[in-house]
Formats: sequence, C-alpha cells, structure tokens
Amino acid sequence: MIVCQANAALAQQSDGLRNALPPVLSEADFLPFDKTRAALGRLLFYDPILSGNRNISCGTCHHHDLASADGLPLGVGEGGTGIGRKRTTGSGDERIDRRVPRNAPALFNLGHRDIKHLFHDGRLSVDDIYGNGFNSPAEEYLPRGLDTIVAAQALFPMTSETEMAGRPEENEIGGARNNRIDHVWPLIAERIRNIEGYVPAFVAAYPDVEATADITIVHIANAIGDFVASEWRSFDSPFDGYLSGDSDALNDDERAGMVVFYGKGGCVGCHSGPLMTDQEFYALALPQFGPGRTRPFDLMVRDVGRMGETDRIEDAYRFRTPSLRNSALTAPYGHNGAYASLEEMIRHHLDPQSAFDRWSRERVELPADERLAVVDFAALEDGRERQRVRNAVDIRPVALSDQDVQQLVAFLNALTGTKSVKGRLGKPDSVPSGLPVD
Repeated sequence: MIVCQANAALAQQSDGLRNALPPVLSEADFLPFDKTRAALGRLLFYDPILSGNRNISCGTCHHHDLASADGLPLGVGEGGTGIGRKRTTGSGDERIDRRVPRNAPALFNLGHRDIKHLFHDGRLSVDDIYGNGFNSPAEEYLPRGLDTIVAAQALFPMTSETEMAGRPEENEIGGARNNRIDHVWPLIAERIRNIEGYVPAFVAAYPDVEATADITIVHIANAIGDFVASEWRSFDSPFDGYLSGDSDALNDDERAGMVVFYGKGGCVGCHSGPLMTDQEFYALALPQFGPGRTRPFDLMVRDVGRMGETDRIEDAYRFRTPSLRNSALTAPYGHNGAYASLEEMIRHHLDPQSAFDRWSRERVELPADERLAVVDFAALEDGRERQRVRNAVDIRPVALSDQDVQQLVAFLNALTGTKSVKGRLGKPDSVPSGLPVD
C-alpha cells in the first residue's frame, strides 16, 4: 500500500511538470541537408588528408564508436596514435608537443535550427558582422558561401597546430597557418583536387562543380557540415517517448529524477529546451589543468573561457552550457573533462566551491606523457589563478539527498537515444585518399 501511494504521488508530481517540459523534438526542428553532400562529407570527415601531416581526421576525435566524441578529458591531436582511451601521445619526432586544450564535445543535434554558438567559449556564432554570416576567429577572412554554422566550424580544427595542422616546420599547412588563417584552406582544397576518387563525388554533389579546378574549401566544408548535421540527430530516447505521451516510457527512478531536474534541483535553469541547453555561458569553478587556451598576451598557462572571445572580465571562466542529450555516453564531463562520471559532475554543481576544494589530480586520467606532466597542473598549482577560478561561480549551492542525485543520474541516462546514437551512415571502411581510417 505504501509503495502504491508513493507511485501515485510520483505520477502526480511528474504530471504536474507538464508545462515545464520542453516541446517534442522532431525532424522538422532541424535544418535541411543534401544526402549526396552528406555522403561526400562522411568520407571527408574520416579522411586524414585534411590534416597537415596526413595522420588525423575529424573522426579521430569525433568517432562513431565513441558517440561522436573521443572519451578523453583533453584530446590528443595530430601526432598521437589510436582512438579513445587507447590513444597515446605518439613517439619519436612525431609525438605531440601539447594536449588539445579542451574536451572534444559530442556532435549530437548540431543541425538543429536554434544552434547559435559553437565551441566551449562560443567563439563561433551566427552573426553577419564580417559580411560572411559568422563571427569567428577568422573574422573577415572566413570564406563566403558556408551554408551553416556546422560547416563553418569544420574549418577551424584544420588550422589548429595541436589538432590537425601540425607544426610549421613539418608541412606546408602548419607553415601557412602562421602567415594568416585563411592561407591554410586553399592548400587543403588543392590536396582534395589532386585525389581522383573525390572529383566525381564533388561533381555529383554540387551543380557549380564541373571540373577539378572548381572544388573549393567551401564545397568541402559544406559537405562536412551536411554530414555532421544529419548524422547524429538524436530524439529517440525514453524521455522523448515520455514527451510524446507514453507515460510508461520512464521508470520510477527516471521519473523521480525528472521531477528533481525540473523542480528543486533547478537543473532546467541552464539545461532548458528540447536540446537541454540554453546555449549561454556560466562559470562553475571547474578545476583547471592542461595547456589552457591562452590568449596571445597571457603569460601563464590558463583558460579564461568566454572572456577569451568577449574580452569582458565578467565572462572570465564561463563556458557554454552543454546539451545533456546522450550525455551518459560522452564522459568525461566539463570543458576539460574534469569529472569521469555523471554523478561526480552533478555533485560538483551542488556546491561548486566545496567540490573545487576537494578535487585532486588523481580524478583525471590523461594519456601518459612525462614531458607534458610537468605543465599539466600548472594552473591548478598557481595560488592566485586557483583563487580566481574558485571565486568564479554563477550558480548557487543546492541541497539534494543522495537519493535525489541517484535519481538525477537515472533521468540523465533516460536522455540516451536508441538507434540514433550509432549515426545515420556510420563510419566508412575506406576513404578516397587511401589513407588509413581510424
């Protein structure tokens, strides 16, 4: 009788949240895409030919087997070997000099019509300030004709020394990025034009491509954009079933977690809407480690987050609210992967400053490298920087019981899709360049 009463109370609570729940997510909420271009983009996405040393692809750090992420706190870019937690920092002269400064975000639902910022600090946004449709690190040098923010985003890892470009002395692409950011892209386009297997695919995908010479970096980026925007559309989770009217789609713990999420937990304050993110920026006192994403005039290893884009002191240490869809598949968590589990990340939110004080380097498992270990925790060990990070908190402490936390974890697991998490097309077995596919 007591159990029945508890279930009835839970049902009443969850039904009472109906007005707070997001609308049902559907295909109509996403931008249109071209299937021929997406199929071409799939090949480009996994082709190492886009990297300076031809040793890493977009798919290396956003892999189908790893739910469109890489499973690492901080990525290991060009020069590393393997994927996921088996990836190493490389060997010999090709080994990496620095870790990628931030965690590789998952790519689910980036084709949604409401996506307005990308990257952890939002340094890419939809904005025609430079006459090319986007406010980006390339400013006026970003080429015109990019169809979506996802297409624009695809261009930037190619220009990053640690991610795909490589060192200036190693290859022409690494050297070109030191001259001006847009000097990289014509060199990549020339590589693609010289691969016979790609030319028919571009001709089939684009009416304005009639011959090899017509292929540009814009065609390449738009193809990758159509692939990413269409490949990982995910709205087939148990929660989606519940939103669609199936009251049995969530079990009791998941429903109880939903009540906490939209109620006393206050999670919906930032993780709102159908994508479970308000796309805004918040400081959470997450412990710093790794090389940091330093600004040109920074004299120390650190990451000031959104402030690096806006130059506003109030934006220091703020990072973009991530979508929670499929988050159970994309550990570790935080802009630098500071926490290995959803429960740890939830508990940090309950009292960020106390959690900051308790955090230790043993919590994070970085691919081993004694050279990099010397600076991995430099920011955390600097007393002044440590205090600045600790003091930057935009959320208030919340008192939740252990049961509440476990129920929240159950609810977040109920945001995991079913068939959608494997992608629409999947990873190709080979690519036209003939280079190995990770």
